[in-house]
Amino acid sequence: MSRPLHTVRRALSAVPAEGSSVSRQWVALGVPVALGLADAFLVNGVRPGLELWVSLAAALALLVRWRAPVPVFVVSLVGIYVGYIWFAPMIALYTVTARRRSNVLAVAGAVVLAVAHYLPYPLDGFTPTADREDLLDMVDSCVQAVVPAVSGRWARTRRELRERVRELTVSRHREAELLAERAVITERARLAREMHDVVAHQVSLISAQAGALQMTCQDGTSRELARTVRELAVKTLTELRHMVGALRSGSGAPPGLAPQPRLCDLPALTEGSGLPVTLDLPALPEDAEGGAAWPEAVERAAYRTVQDLTNVGKHAPGARVHVTVRAAEQLTVTVRNGPPPERDTVSGALPSGDEPSLPGGGHGLLGLRERALLLGGTFLAGPTGDGGFLVAAQFPAGTRTGVAGV
Repeated sequence: MSRPLHTVRRALSAVPAEGSSVSRQWVALGVPVALGLADAFLVNGVRPGLELWVSLAAALALLVRWRAPVPVFVVSLVGIYVGYIWFAPMIALYTVTARRRSNVLAVAGAVVLAVAHYLPYPLDGFTPTADREDLLDMVDSCVQAVVPAVSGRWARTRRELRERVRELTVSRHREAELLAERAVITERARLAREMHDVVAHQVSLISAQAGALQMTCQDGTSRELARTVRELAVKTLTELRHMVGALRSGSGAPPGLAPQPRLCDLPALTEGSGLPVTLDLPALPEDAEGGAAWPEAVERAAYRTVQDLTNVGKHAPGARVHVTVRAAEQLTVTVRNGPPPERDTVSGALPSGDEPSLPGGGHGLLGLRERALLLGGTFLAGPTGDGGFLVAAQFPAGTRTGVAGV
């Protein structure tokens, strides 16, 4: 009644691998059961009887072997005694050793299966002898028990090694991400230092020169302009320090960061711009709690759009600027400037084209467009028919509860 061992190992190796497809899982579930059923019919025939029913029960129990490996193994032992089947108990022992970590349980299961293979049922008239046939039966029983036990333990070890390799891979990826993040933080801190050393020094000189001009100038208008320049320089230094602190911290706003500008700060912005600005800012709607109806990110984007009117002083000095803010279903911000006034050559002004031009980064309008698009809005910028320039940004009502922190 010996079975080829390579056939048994092939049946035992049909275990469901993690992440396998549904079809492979069904195959791994059905092949061992089919082998057990075939074994039951080949050994006990097709005539109904106790041996056949017990053998079939042991084979069908393999359907739940992954959920209850030990009870299925116990049921299969009854099948080996009553129905003389082999496949079901060997597959059940393989499942026990593959699913349970205990080595004691694996050894005990192998010993019990070997004894069950060796001892016949019933035991009446059984007398162990030392002849060649009895020794071969004993060796065969041990082999039939050791093969599934070792195969199950090997499959478990392989699965644990695969999981360990996966964990190590994830850990290495995470470590690489942390190293890259640290490199970015280090570079950010270096750029922050460079920004502070270069820009802050120049702005400090502007502030000092403006203060000296304010103290020595006799003309009231010039003195007022010097005071405005000095205040703007001080404000620029304050915002620069906050930006440098945010870059160095690498985790958002540093402690003590001043409140971010919003729509209610537009009057102060236009008054301190030093440009002839007309601001049309009606009363803004409020939410149920009495606060601004628009999120901070939207109001800050609208503020930055208006703040870009400083470019008027670069490209159209002396031109009048009209700023309009409308807040209903959509928040609309427009900044329109007319053409620059005619040159007065008698007053001593520089001829057109001889005045020193202020440097521009070339990214102002691009940054405003990106802000509007990130918030789900639109952005338009271009020259007007009368020789002026128009900047318009619109933010839909859906952004009221959407993006924050832009």
